[in-house]
Amino acid sequence: MSEIPVVSRPVRRPLHPAIDEALIARLVHAFYADVRRDELLGPIFNGAIGDHWDEHLEKLCAFWSSVTMMTGRYKGTPMQKHMALDNIEPAHFERWLDLWRRKARELMPEDVAAVFIEAAERIGRSLQLGLFYRPTMAVRAAQIGSGASNGAQCPAPGMSRKSRSG
Repeated sequence: MSEIPVVSRPVRRPLHPAIDEALIARLVHAFYADVRRDELLGPIFNGAIGDHWDEHLEKLCAFWSSVTMMTGRYKGTPMQKHMALDNIEPAHFERWLDLWRRKARELMPEDVAAVFIEAAERIGRSLQLGLFYRPTMAVRAAQIGSGASNGAQCPAPGMSRKSRSG
């Protein structure tokens, strides 16, 4: 009889040795306290989350634990959650990232902050592609730039997802 080979899986380690659950919680809670007070982001987040901030912060800590420590604690679908919101625009992502960068750099050494910042920028790009990128719009924009036209319409800059889909 032949033995079944045992395949060992590599141990997943945090992206930086200084990252732990306490650091994640500190960043997430401090950052979202700023978001809630922000003129641009506050109304969107407070409107979407309502009185459920404690639950939301716990999910966000699980999310960042999964991203930076590879814990697998987060079991959600961020793209679907963001797709359900019809009042967000690319400018909201830029503001969110600006606040995130500031708070990460304020609370931790630069090399640790860089891990959180790079992950947030990558995730933000992915979410924005899913929410805002429309290949037909990109083709039309290229045609406008080259002087060609096929009669397709591009949305005006600054329009929200809701105004584009209606």
